Amino acid sequence: MSEKIKINGLDGNRRKSTQELLLEIDDAVEKSFTEITVDACGQHDVGGPLWNRNGKPLKFYVKNPGQRVGSMGMHGTTIIVEGSATADTGWLNAGAEIIVRGNSGDTTAHCAATGKIYVGGSVGSRSGALMKYDPKFSPPEFWVLKNTGSFSFEFMGGGIAVVCGYGCEEMESVLGYRSCVGMVGGVVYVRGNVKDLSDDVWLMDIDDKDWEFLDNNLPIFLKKIQRPGALGKLLKREEWKKIVAKSHDERNDHELPSLRDFRLNKWVEGGIFGDMLNDDFKVAKFVETGDLRLKYPEWRNANYSAPCEYNCPTYIPTQKRISLLRQGKVKEALELVLDYSPFPASVCGQVCPNLCMDECSRKNVDIPINIGELGLLSKDIPAKKCETTKLEKVAIVGSGAAGLAAAYQLRLMGYEVDIYEQDSELGGKLRQVIPEERLDRGILEFEIKRILDMGVKAFLNTKIDNAKMKNLLNDYDAVVLAIGAHSPVVLPVEGHEKLVKGLDFLKAINRGELPAIGNNVVVIGAGNAGMDVVLSAYKLGAKKVTAIDIQKPAAFEKEINHARELGAEILWPCYTEKITDEGVVLKDGRVLPADTVIISIGDRPEFIMLDKNYLDERGKIKINEYYQSEINPKLFVAGDAIKLGLFTHALGDGRKVALNIDRMFKGLPLSNFAKAPMIPQDRIKKEYYEQINLGKTGKVAPEDETKRCLSCGFCRDCELCLNSCPEQAISRIQKDGGKFEYISNPNKCIGCGICAGICPCGIWEMIDNTMRYLES
Repeated sequence: MSEKIKINGLDGNRRKSTQELLLEIDDAVEKSFTEITVDACGQHDVGGPLWNRNGKPLKFYVKNPGQRVGSMGMHGTTIIVEGSATADTGWLNAGAEIIVRGNSGDTTAHCAATGKIYVGGSVGSRSGALMKYDPKFSPPEFWVLKNTGSFSFEFMGGGIAVVCGYGCEEMESVLGYRSCVGMVGGVVYVRGNVKDLSDDVWLMDIDDKDWEFLDNNLPIFLKKIQRPGALGKLLKREEWKKIVAKSHDERNDHELPSLRDFRLNKWVEGGIFGDMLNDDFKVAKFVETGDLRLKYPEWRNANYSAPCEYNCPTYIPTQKRISLLRQGKVKEALELVLDYSPFPASVCGQVCPNLCMDECSRKNVDIPINIGELGLLSKDIPAKKCETTKLEKVAIVGSGAAGLAAAYQLRLMGYEVDIYEQDSELGGKLRQVIPEERLDRGILEFEIKRILDMGVKAFLNTKIDNAKMKNLLNDYDAVVLAIGAHSPVVLPVEGHEKLVKGLDFLKAINRGELPAIGNNVVVIGAGNAGMDVVLSAYKLGAKKVTAIDIQKPAAFEKEINHARELGAEILWPCYTEKITDEGVVLKDGRVLPADTVIISIGDRPEFIMLDKNYLDERGKIKINEYYQSEINPKLFVAGDAIKLGLFTHALGDGRKVALNIDRMFKGLPLSNFAKAPMIPQDRIKKEYYEQINLGKTGKVAPEDETKRCLSCGFCRDCELCLNSCPEQAISRIQKDGGKFEYISNPNKCIGCGICAGICPCGIWEMIDNTMRYLES
């Protein structure tokens, strides 16, 4: 039987785990293989504590090892690394001979106790650290052809290290920096420049015995690493030095100063913190106030976003709205949302999937706050009276959610605003696409009229071509391009001409038309728009509707559930091969029978009104992070013209664009409107709230949500902190306009943290007091 075996670190194209590889090596040793070639793939601990049951020596040839090659290697084991090794080579070596013919990483020979380690290149930092010597065994030897990294031979307690400095004659220090810190034993032979040695050692000339050791063993070392030609350059005795540890007496050749003298004079001038402050050497009390507290409280009201606010693309601060309702300020609460969105009832109350509710903290108690119902409460708020107070004029191209939101916000600021719409009615996809079952047309009409009643002018049936766009950019101080995305994407498959475009289908229905469809309808695309197509197909008389998608449907759960309640089947993943008279042929061979196939996989904007230099190679408009054209700073873009999104994204875009236009007119830097960070959930005290029993109460009325809202990050003025402070350090300050503030008196506060611990809203925050010194 051959005593040689080769073990591979790969199993085909799969990398074996370290455990798998080591088990194979153990098995090979157990089967009496004595020469083992390991083609590793970064696995660690190769060549560890192994021995042959017959007492025969083991030899490993290793390529591409991971950390700790040869760690805890035993007597009778030779490990040869062809190339370089990573960190911890020879860690805790217990007798193995380890030969690395390239470089070795950090902490090579760390804690080596006996055995020999030969490295044919450089080693990393902290190599040779904690080497030791047990007189019952031969001392460990550690040979390095080139140089070491910094902090080498830290706390070395025994053994022999040889650093040859070959090819490193120009280096500032072949031992790196701060070498031999804490060294108490052993010897380091070094050739080359040495700098910044620890005060714990002496750098000395070598004696005859030292040279005899080097002269006898350098040829052996160079042969091991296959570099015998380097011998002539290394055999120059005058170039070698040795490093040995100072004795205990040599380290303590002076009297120790008193602790006070050491603190004042030896450590840092002016005291241990003298480089940062003037130490008055006052001894602090066990419990302190003022600047001597470890932490101090700050009332950080509204410094964090509540989860509802953070997840709302329109930035509506629902926690503040509910706070106003809680105070009985109903009018202010209902008007607050109108500062952020002109469509609180149409979008927030009906078509929005209410992302604000997805992360609502109340869901960790029972169910989220019903924020959609809160939006509907604002449906009858009349228009604000807006006077034109600014000189600049702004044109809006497109009257969808983004365009109307931008017009609304700019009008609130006092700008003259004109909307140009190619359709005969305002509203974009809100009016053209959303089925009436999902969006009450009366509410939408009221909210659009509210914008017009503010003084926004609208020019309908006006298509903006290239020439008209140039006129707008000349005649107005800013132009907002909010044209939406109205060019449906079509799959380039055989029979695509048979497809009905979902966007055109929905627009036709919303115009009052009745497109002809068969009994069986297949909808390609299962997003929210696809679910609207499913709903409309059933409304037109379809008997069976199937929606397919290549991935998990992107539609929101309530839209999918509604479609399924109507009888729709939703299949995924399905890949369309072709469209035939029989229906949709899938790539897996299935045929979905269909009289009508409607595609709804997305829409793209068309920028026919812009010169080509406004667009990138994909036909998308080039804008910066402020929604501003890179070509013309007067042109801003919002909504689906940038990226398909929800109506709430479009409303948010329109508001941001309006605010940045205002900043541009005022000469202020534009904003990317980064949100305040969301308040961490562990700061909200849910223990104060009891679960509701929906089985008894049914649906929660909007007005009752004021009691349920946890008011994340927004003070509910409960005075728990005021009444709980043991030092009576907290006071409440009443301000004009019904506002208030809580403050903590630093001369009374002991930094106990009770205020932060008891605050149900997470307002009080304990601040590390050292930050005051760092900031000053």
